[in-house]
Amino acid sequence: MSQADSDIQRQLKLNGQLPEHIAVIMDGNGRWAKERGFPRVKGHRAGVHSVRDITEACAEMGIPNLTLYTFSTENWNRPLGEINALMQLLIKALKREAVTFHDNEISLNAIGDIAQLPAACQRELEEVISQTSHYDRMTLTLALSYSGRWDLTHAMRALAVQVKAGDLNPKDIDENLISGLLSTSDLPDPDLLVRTGGERRISNYMLWQAAYTELHFSRVFWPDFRREHLYEAIRDFQERERRYGRVLSDS
Repeated sequence: MSQADSDIQRQLKLNGQLPEHIAVIMDGNGRWAKERGFPRVKGHRAGVHSVRDITEACAEMGIPNLTLYTFSTENWNRPLGEINALMQLLIKALKREAVTFHDNEISLNAIGDIAQLPAACQRELEEVISQTSHYDRMTLTLALSYSGRWDLTHAMRALAVQVKAGDLNPKDIDENLISGLLSTSDLPDPDLLVRTGGERRISNYMLWQAAYTELHFSRVFWPDFRREHLYEAIRDFQERERRYGRVLSDS
C-alpha cells in the first residue's frame, strides 16, 4: 500500500463510519472487452485484478465483510462456451488468489446454489474455504449461482417444510426467522452496494438483505475499477443520512 493510499484510508476513517459490509455487482467485463476488440472472456480475466485490489483495500481499511456477485443464476443462460470459460477462470483464480487470502488473513465464503457448479469448481472452492476458515480479519464472500429470488425461494421452501411437519406455526414467521434461513444468515445486511459499469439496477442481488442498503452506481467498467473508485463510493456512503424510515429529531 502506498503512502497516498494510507493517507486516504486514514482520512476515510476520520470522516465517519465505514461500511461493515460492502456488496458489489461486478458489471462491465463484456463491454470493456468489446470496446477493445477482445473476446468477452478477456474482460472476465481482466476483472480478476480488480477483485484482488478491492479485496486488499477493504482488508486494509478494516471493512469486515465484502460480497462479490460473481455468477448469477441467470448467467447459466449465457453461451456454453462463455460459461465453461468462466468456470475455468474461477478455478484458476481460486488457486492463484489463495496467496492473497493468506497474506491478508481473509477467510473465503460462498453463497448460492453451489451444487450447480462443476465438480472441479466445488472442490477448489471447498479447499480454499477450509484453508482460510481460521482467519477473522475479513470475510470475502463469492455469490455463485446466486440470485435474490433463489435465496428467498430456498428460505420459503424451508419454512413450508417446518409448517407441514407441525414444527412451526405460520403466526411465528417473522423477519428474523426469514433472515436466518437465507444463505447470508451469517452476514450482516450490506450497508453499501456498489454496481460498476453504468447500469442502475440491482439485478436480483440480495433483494431481502438490501432493503435499507445505500446504493452507489459507478460508470467505470469492472476491469478498470480500482481502490480509488472504492474510496469514492465510501465517501458517497459517508455523506448519506441513514434514517431507516425514521424522522430524525433535527429534520
